[in-house]
Amino acid sequence: MPFPLDVPESVLRNRRSQKWQAYPGDVLPLFVAETDVVLAPAIQERLTAAVADGDTGYFTEIERFAGVCARFYSRFGYEVPEETVVPVNDVGVGVRETLARTLPAGAGVVYTPPVYMPFGPWIRRVGMSPVAVPLIDHDDDNPRLDLAGIERALADGARAVLLSHPHNPTGVLHSDAELAELADLAAQYDAVVVSDEIWAPLAMPGVDFRSFLAVSETAREVGLAISSASKAFNLAGLKCAFVVNGNPGKFAVPRSALSGAVGHFGALAGEAAMVDSLDWLDEMRAALASNLDLMERLLTEHLPRARWRRPDAGFVAWIDLRAYPGLGDDPAALFLDEGRVALSPGPAFGAQGKGFVRLNFACSEEILTEAFVRMGRVAAAH
Repeated sequence: MPFPLDVPESVLRNRRSQKWQAYPGDVLPLFVAETDVVLAPAIQERLTAAVADGDTGYFTEIERFAGVCARFYSRFGYEVPEETVVPVNDVGVGVRETLARTLPAGAGVVYTPPVYMPFGPWIRRVGMSPVAVPLIDHDDDNPRLDLAGIERALADGARAVLLSHPHNPTGVLHSDAELAELADLAAQYDAVVVSDEIWAPLAMPGVDFRSFLAVSETAREVGLAISSASKAFNLAGLKCAFVVNGNPGKFAVPRSALSGAVGHFGALAGEAAMVDSLDWLDEMRAALASNLDLMERLLTEHLPRARWRRPDAGFVAWIDLRAYPGLGDDPAALFLDEGRVALSPGPAFGAQGKGFVRLNFACSEEILTEAFVRMGRVAAAH
């Protein structure tokens, strides 16, 4: 069992976070994007010291943390100026606030289903209108942006594109060429690109992630990127993320209004992650790659008619089960009811997700194997 995904199920069952409390004890949870990791030692030490010192007050080191984020994010394609970084409470807050502060009320916002379920609600929550432009070939080996469709939406009045990069749930990295063309379109139509890059640190070994803001000067003129240590280091409950503002002269996203809500423990843990835990991160990426190798064998053995592509980044897999018509439009429902395996339902990511599931493979080999054994039995029964 590869480190750091070598946590026994008996230990995981004691956790009180969503992944291990949402379902009864006979269910294997492979749904929400938490990881079953041994926390990075530097993070453990920093949080333990803070508790021992009673250091549990409000977050205040905004400039210091912005510098940490800028130096960390500079590994993804360009030298990030510290003054362009705005710490925020979480990525969802970052997305909503940047849309609200850069767009006129009621503006159309393009998004690219099948995509992370909250995108539509986030857009509506800030008074904007979601405009779906689905990926091309999301179910094939080369998912990509429908740039012609995005241009039509912008020509019809949409004023922003909410990008998922790396893309959730397909795990694809959009190419530099795609992103550069998207930036040019945004400039042409005076639109904004907000790039949710929360999965950026988890590119698979041998795969290089480049931020949207890194692909061209135009991308920085029209764009903002939002990321966090939360997915890569399993820190979601500590509430800390950051916005990288490509064009502060144009986009008003002030620290004074947004950074006070950052969790103090989130910032402490984020600094320990992004400064002192990069070796741990390499081990995590290697462990995820090992689990992908295992998944290839498990799919062949237990769900041989399933189709998928290995994700370029992240720890979720987008699995096409339409060749098992007996599983219906929402295979996750049957896998839960009859196999006691909890996955994310494909239709939750958009109409394109009918017959699909999203599976979180950031777990031990034992749990992953048992989940596929159970799913195979359900598929065989239908």
